[in-house]
Amino acid sequence: MEWLRELEDSARSVHTTILEDPTSLDKHDKTLCPSVFDPAQKSISFIIPAFNEEDRLPVHLEEILRYMEQRSSVDRNFTYEIIVVDDGSTDNTVKVAFDYVRKYKLDRVRVINLGRNHGKGSAVRKGMLCARGELLLMLDADGATKITDLEKLEIELKDISGRLSTGITNKGVSWGVGDIPAVVFGSRAHLEQRALATRKWYRNFLMKGFHFCVLLVAGKGVRDTQCGFKMFTRAAARQLFPNMRLKRWCFDVELVYLCKKLHIPIREVAVTWTEIPGSKVKPLSIVHMLIELVLIRMGYGLQLWKIQREFMRSN
Repeated sequence: MEWLRELEDSARSVHTTILEDPTSLDKHDKTLCPSVFDPAQKSISFIIPAFNEEDRLPVHLEEILRYMEQRSSVDRNFTYEIIVVDDGSTDNTVKVAFDYVRKYKLDRVRVINLGRNHGKGSAVRKGMLCARGELLLMLDADGATKITDLEKLEIELKDISGRLSTGITNKGVSWGVGDIPAVVFGSRAHLEQRALATRKWYRNFLMKGFHFCVLLVAGKGVRDTQCGFKMFTRAAARQLFPNMRLKRWCFDVELVYLCKKLHIPIREVAVTWTEIPGSKVKPLSIVHMLIELVLIRMGYGLQLWKIQREFMRSN
């Protein structure tokens, strides 16, 4: 019970988040992060949690930046930012990320350094709460999902927002895609049969067991909760991430649970996915995932974790 209360307290605590500018001549020059509760300033934000990713991160950043520079050159009104959240890396991940800040400037590439390892969920949450985009895309540092697939997620979000906004009768109010709470998950469910054929039997057994437990905790509706390619409208991020408690592996499942409780629509879209060497998920990680699923059931089931609908500005 004490562990559950600690997670609740950490979700409610307010910590000021600082951006370090490696281009500044003043080594002590630090910038206060914006808040997701502020008005949107960018078309899209990319949130990349990173832990010891000095080798894979540059390849992925180059792919993203190449695509976004090309897209923004066609549409001058389309703006973006990339937020790399370093989760206590012990290698040169921060240095690598800072190189891109120097090259593309702080307005387009930003680094949040958590200082010590908190977990992927904490890193994603911190990045989301500091994002400036109308749309917010969470994506893994390994680049396993083709970046152009974000267009598929955009189309789905715009369709959801368009359908829901027609039911809003506020006269004189113009609703943008980011103003309607909605979420789209990239999905690898269409690749399941191929994965089952190539993985070791015990990994298949563990994953099938995990998926069954996810079904018990979050219910039906999302076949692939763990794909690291998820898009949120700004309105959805404002409701979901301040409520999120889990810090490590199963925060994705908690987000599904919260979406259902907050009546935020979720859709799944098949994405192009490639196995990239260097995965951080180990067999023991499955055990940690199962523990976190139990925490979701206990935390919300015993009402130790309260779901709030409105929040004050904090990041």
